[in-house]
Amino acid sequence: MVVQLLPYLEGLYGLVNIVVFLVYGYDKYLARSSRWRISEKKLIFGSFFGPFGAFLGMQVFRHKTQKIRFSFLIPVFMLLHAIIIILLVVPY
Repeated sequence: MVVQLLPYLEGLYGLVNIVVFLVYGYDKYLARSSRWRISEKKLIFGSFFGPFGAFLGMQVFRHKTQKIRFSFLIPVFMLLHAIIIILLVVPY
């Protein structure tokens, strides 16, 4: 059952990471134009579901790289996701 859903889950996971990446870029745009921003809680929440997009967004847009919370949590989320992906893909 999981094997049949795997392509769909991969696509959905990739889409979530792309959206999170774009959200980081949009928040950086808002920051530069001195407009109302996306809250850090919402960025962290999105990062939990799309940590690879969040990490890439931090690096590409140079956004939130100085914040300790982001610098710690995003790699932790990435590690957690990597473990889950390995458990789903590697047969027992």
